[in-house]
Amino acid sequence: MSQAQVRETINEASGTVFRPGLEGVPVTHSSICDIDGLQGNLSYRGYSIQELAAKSTFLETTYLLIWGELPNPQQLRDFEAEVQMHRRVSFRVRDMMKCFPATGHPMDALQSSAASLGLFYSRRAIDNPQYIYDAVVRLIAKIPTMVAAFQLIRKGQDPIQPRDDLAYSANFLYMLTEREQDPLAARIFDRCLILHAEHSLNASTFSARVTASTLTDPYAVVASAVGTLAGPLHGGANEDVLAMLEEIGSPNNVSAYLDDAITNKKKVMGFGHREYRVKDPRASILQDLAEELFARFGKDEMYDVARELEAESASRLGPKGIFPNVDFYSGLVYRKLGIPRDLFTPVFAISRVAGWLAHWREQLGANRIFRPSQIYTGSKSRQWIAPSERTTTEGS
Repeated sequence: MSQAQVRETINEASGTVFRPGLEGVPVTHSSICDIDGLQGNLSYRGYSIQELAAKSTFLETTYLLIWGELPNPQQLRDFEAEVQMHRRVSFRVRDMMKCFPATGHPMDALQSSAASLGLFYSRRAIDNPQYIYDAVVRLIAKIPTMVAAFQLIRKGQDPIQPRDDLAYSANFLYMLTEREQDPLAARIFDRCLILHAEHSLNASTFSARVTASTLTDPYAVVASAVGTLAGPLHGGANEDVLAMLEEIGSPNNVSAYLDDAITNKKKVMGFGHREYRVKDPRASILQDLAEELFARFGKDEMYDVARELEAESASRLGPKGIFPNVDFYSGLVYRKLGIPRDLFTPVFAISRVAGWLAHWREQLGANRIFRPSQIYTGSKSRQWIAPSERTTTEGS
């Protein structure tokens, strides 16, 4: 079937409706995340993303996503302490990472490293609340350490050990950049993690739930989700946004760039989302965070290009429901924080692990293995032909 034929169809024999990509097809019940794409509202467990980004921390939000309620002060202290205690990774994992090619993509390194944790914690006691809690702690704690470790290893350096006196986000930036960050930078990065922590049943989260439905271990669940996020149609769009802004080069070139993109039906990177018909609420928050960073540490010259592109697109793409999404400003924020461009998607994964684990735990609560149906379009009633009698066409 050609790409042009991959559209909604109805099977006449069964009346089954086929929707490519399962668009608009509910496949589970969930109480984790709610999106109103017409109004531009996003909430985790009933709390608006604006309030969480302004008042919460990433670890508190992680607790909320996975266990359904905000932790009391003691629960939060205990959770933070457990995560801090488990930040370090085994020397065997570090040695394995040293064998990875320096030219390998960090997402491939992260997927392999995350999967390897299952070898160290292979007991699949998924009916045991303590096992579930411990697995959550390990994955939330160790994923940032592995991302930072590979960054230094591929540069020919030994990884930096976590610092127990630094909070979650500040510690990651320290391990990554080899220097302690300004508290404002650490707080802004923490807010970025909150914004990316969960977003309903996107491709990687659906992958996590499908894998979880087989009752495998949570390390395999996260590894499968990382592999899905690595695809260019899911993670990595903020890298493409920066490349696009650099290609445009100046606010004066925006109009001509849009003319060409619209005429030739090229995607404007960082614009449009399957869920939203207005500006992504996370994009608005990230724009504010970018301006906070620029006020303290100096402006990124591409920010003026981005603002002009958003303004110019409002009248030309807005009527079609195409507005900036979460990727449009996040790359500018990450670059100002000193995060290398090919680590943008691994940083996305550090955050989204919280959502993946929330869906893993929810899937275990009312599990049934995913087994969707299909509409068969192949040949029927064919007869086997001996190799000596097959023509080139039949054998191709």
